[in-house]
Amino acid sequence: MKYLPLILACWLFSPIYGQTKLPIIKARSTNVAINDGGFLDKNAWVLSPEAKPDVYTANRSTKPKWVTFYTDIDSIRVKLKPGTKFNFIILLNEKDTCYTQIVSSKSAGGRIRPGENTHDTIPFTLTPHNAIQVEAIINHRDTLNLHFDLGSLDFRLTKVAILEKTKLLSNQPDALVGKTQPDFNKLAKVTSLQIGNLVWDNPNVQAANNAAHEMDGRFGWRVFDGKVVEIDYDKNQLIVHNKFVGRKKGYEKSAIKFIQSLFCIEATIQIDNKNYSGDFLFDTGSNLAMILDSTWMSVQNFPENLKILKRSSLSDGAGRKYETTIVVVPSLSVSGFVLNNITTSKLGFKSPVGFQMNYFGNDLLKRFNVIIDLKNDNIYLKPNKLMYLPYKDAL
Repeated sequence: MKYLPLILACWLFSPIYGQTKLPIIKARSTNVAINDGGFLDKNAWVLSPEAKPDVYTANRSTKPKWVTFYTDIDSIRVKLKPGTKFNFIILLNEKDTCYTQIVSSKSAGGRIRPGENTHDTIPFTLTPHNAIQVEAIINHRDTLNLHFDLGSLDFRLTKVAILEKTKLLSNQPDALVGKTQPDFNKLAKVTSLQIGNLVWDNPNVQAANNAAHEMDGRFGWRVFDGKVVEIDYDKNQLIVHNKFVGRKKGYEKSAIKFIQSLFCIEATIQIDNKNYSGDFLFDTGSNLAMILDSTWMSVQNFPENLKILKRSSLSDGAGRKYETTIVVVPSLSVSGFVLNNITTSKLGFKSPVGFQMNYFGNDLLKRFNVIIDLKNDNIYLKPNKLMYLPYKDAL
């Protein structure tokens, strides 16, 4: 808030923060770097004096970790425990007070309404484009087709769906009749979102440019944080448990690795008796099989003589397109299971996420039934009836 005396500001906002005295650091630039648990992002944050508070959600961690904010002239280091938050002030140019809050990674702005059942079953359709499609109802009236995308975090609706299938722009009548452009940052409030028998109260729902083919939006792992989720492709069911049900026969356990809050798993590619190991984003929102990061391939001295099927392009959730080369990877080991002759997209450019990251898409992941334990950050895989289907780009 501009020009508000600092002592008065602290008094006014103490109910929000619950801290008797807020630490203060200074800045001359609006750009802030953040070291989140050892991962430094030099372009992580832009100060917003208008926000009250401006909230930074830290990357997911089940253990305490250090988070450091660096302005151009000052810094603050905070030890953040899971489920906690920390509040402080950044004083910009000696006049603009930026109320800042660091919170641990949490669910999507709204909690699942408690129910009587220990588990809930949600039927889904696996679309021809490998999307896990479910029906969602927003504010008890708007019915949309969303897909479960483990490469995402929270609820996202496409701008087209918001405009054509919801009443979330009812507060912008001129936009609805085409007189002005819609402001998708000022949507009407979503008070409830229902999928199956599960209801989220006051969830954080935002606009996105894209979703899977013919989908109205998507939802990610964080909407089920603290739960256990099964994806059963044999029965076409999502099953959400309140607690871990125990390892089932035929499932193999691996650790979930959260990198910048992205849901990842370790895996190894084998070519000519050599292993190439790395982290792979678990991206059920992609209709591809596997995507390899250009920087990772360079560091690994990844072979360049693999059979080329074709050259293509792919789009990310923001609508950006990237040129790729489609090759055949002879062997992949994930959770002890081996897959052969995987059609793979090789990126010929630096990854848009800003660090080394490979991807598993749902043309590969659909071959496993999955149990995701978001209480203990473990994942269990078991081959299913789709295991030996040909890959999409191999047809």
